[in-house]
Amino acid sequence: MEEDAKEERVEKAVAVANSPDEEEVKKKKEREEEEKAKEEERVKPTSSDEKEKKAEGVENEEEAKEKTDDEKRPAVAKKKEAVEKDTREGEGSPKSQTARKQKEAKEQKDKEPPKKAPISSFFAPRKAAVKTEKAEESEGEKKTSAERKPSAEDSKDTKSESTSGQTDYDPSRPKYHPVDHACWKQGQKVPYLAVARTFEKIEEDSGSLCVVSVHAYVFCVIMCVCVCVVFSDDLLCCVYLCLNQLGPAYLGMELGVGETVLMKAVAQATGRQLDKIKAEAQEKGDLGLVAESSRSNQRMMFQPASLTAGGVFRKLKEIASMSGNSVTVGLVVLINRSLAGKLRIGLAEQSVLSALSQAVCLTPPGQGFPPAVIDAGKGMSTESRRAWIEEKSLILKQTYCEMPNYDVIVPVLLKEGIDELPNHCKLTPGVPLRPMLAHPTKGVGEVMKRFDEAAFTCEYKYDGERAQIHILESGEVRVFSRNQEDNTSKYPDILSRIPKVKKDSVVSCVLDSEAVAWDREKKQIQPFQVLTTRKRKDVDASEIKVQVCVYAFDLLYLNGESLVRQPLSRRRALLKESFSEVEGEFVFARSIDSDNTDAIAEFLEQSVRDSCEGLMVKTLEKDATYEIAKRSHNWLKLKKDYLDGVGDTVDLCVIGAYLGKGKRTGTYGGFLLACYDEDNEEFQSVCKHSITPLNLICNENGHYLFSPDVWLDAVQVWEVKCADLSLSPVYKAAMGMVDPEKGISLRFPRFLRIRDDKKPEDATTGAQVHQITRTGMELVEGYKK
Repeated sequence: MEEDAKEERVEKAVAVANSPDEEEVKKKKEREEEEKAKEEERVKPTSSDEKEKKAEGVENEEEAKEKTDDEKRPAVAKKKEAVEKDTREGEGSPKSQTARKQKEAKEQKDKEPPKKAPISSFFAPRKAAVKTEKAEESEGEKKTSAERKPSAEDSKDTKSESTSGQTDYDPSRPKYHPVDHACWKQGQKVPYLAVARTFEKIEEDSGSLCVVSVHAYVFCVIMCVCVCVVFSDDLLCCVYLCLNQLGPAYLGMELGVGETVLMKAVAQATGRQLDKIKAEAQEKGDLGLVAESSRSNQRMMFQPASLTAGGVFRKLKEIASMSGNSVTVGLVVLINRSLAGKLRIGLAEQSVLSALSQAVCLTPPGQGFPPAVIDAGKGMSTESRRAWIEEKSLILKQTYCEMPNYDVIVPVLLKEGIDELPNHCKLTPGVPLRPMLAHPTKGVGEVMKRFDEAAFTCEYKYDGERAQIHILESGEVRVFSRNQEDNTSKYPDILSRIPKVKKDSVVSCVLDSEAVAWDREKKQIQPFQVLTTRKRKDVDASEIKVQVCVYAFDLLYLNGESLVRQPLSRRRALLKESFSEVEGEFVFARSIDSDNTDAIAEFLEQSVRDSCEGLMVKTLEKDATYEIAKRSHNWLKLKKDYLDGVGDTVDLCVIGAYLGKGKRTGTYGGFLLACYDEDNEEFQSVCKHSITPLNLICNENGHYLFSPDVWLDAVQVWEVKCADLSLSPVYKAAMGMVDPEKGISLRFPRFLRIRDDKKPEDATTGAQVHQITRTGMELVEGYKK
């Protein structure tokens, strides 16, 4: 049996040997070279091993004889004997055994029937994910190094434009060039990594100048590399991502995803347990950092495709349109791809507008690639350059005030340029604008001093909710809040009465008014707190319990004409010509035009008796335009509280809470309140609202010099009245404006109401707190004017 098996193996080996084999040819050539070398050694005579040479000669003669005999035999027989000889000689060596096993395995495989291909490549066996990624990475590095030809001109500032170079992208680098230093090429979509790197640089240095310059650089790159070529929507997507918005504010598009849903999404996307995610989030205080660390430690079978800014923005809009469980599913997909950084950083809108205008000024759009003009301000002096950019920035900001919709502004900006914006983007019914606001005054004497040579009017200041009423050409009526939120479904009663009070000549218009709670039986104004009990959305007109009366005081647009550049006297006249009063439903704001101090004081007292807050004093002719989104000195407010104590209430944001003690155990015993710093885009502590003593605790956060028991998200604004203001080494409000090491604090703060109509960014600013102290109060010793 052994001999038969052996013979069978030999025959198979011979069959393999009959096919062309490079290895066999190589071996044969090596044998011939060895024989030739031996022959040369045999020819050389030596005295020491003469006997050995004779023996070798005999062997060589025998081999030559065998060779001659071999030539006479058939080739197949010769190969068979050669294989038998090799098998006998190398049967005991490990190398030969390994070769034999490999041949046997190959023969066995050839006998087996071919296997069917799997249904999907997903089920095909793969190597470990980590090894695969390393292999692909090394191959990519070899390919990149082979393709790249470095020259002497290459420097540290001009890095490779490969994907690996994106990780080194730095928009804040010195002498930044929007084309040479971009991390993507012409014709490519803007990578989301460029936006993320920009956010990181802003977080590292949150100064307003740094924020504006870094964003301006990035917008320049987008315009140079993408906008001038194909992808004009990339700039729009990046603007919205920087603003933490999904669209215009009046459309109400918000993600509205709670923290619990986010934690579940991170857990599902990274394969971690939810409990561990929650514990780590509580420890780090930032779910974004938890997501980043979880994602970086996750092993992946395949490297995900690179994210683009437009792709991320569109995915966010998809999530915003989802509801219920679909939100979680959609969010998992997004987080699984973009856990490396935060998408929302709460960047102030004014900084983005400044950066956008600076980018458009320095690198005018509409150029070819590469753009001929990278820095249009090159050669100007520093002051001239700054003044030129500020002038252009003002055009963009004013346009945005009238048309707060980047979907309209950005395309016009890129096609027509910044100077043509006012001609193409105008106030339009259906698109709300931010209202004009008034400055506080301490008394009638200050009003007379400010309006010494100007005609002015005094109106009742009604205690209600700002209502901007739009009548579209289609006849549709819409109502917006001071924050541009759509309150149309909140006031179905207003919608039904507007067509009745407008004249037939009115085709389209925009009214500025106040919606005030009204008692129909007593025919008097009700407090603001009564209005807050009204349902906020989807109100059924048949179920309304709190009636409202509209007090109109300004007309901003009429039949295709914007009136914001017209004086108040003309706007007020057109308002009264275009609408009719109906008691308890639609009434013009009560007013008097007088420069008599006693008359104004009496009118102020009357407004208080009529359940109003005080008076609004406005210029009629001189500097009497409607200054959108500004707190102007051409409008002054004079409240009843101004006659004693501080001249104005302040709107402060709640940022922290203190655990209650004694009777307040189990609840909060006090709250930390803050004003808003527009320049640094941060909240500055100004007072603690409670009767409990203040415990000073060291805290790492530079915005506050002490820490409450619980930090709260800045989401709610309180209107607060105080008896006095003073310097304080504890609080940081207006620090540097009054004293280099002290801020301003409120003494004996008293809560008045929650301002649901204001966003945290609309809170009283540090500069306004400083202005109140300068005009209304005397500070403690050390106050420096």
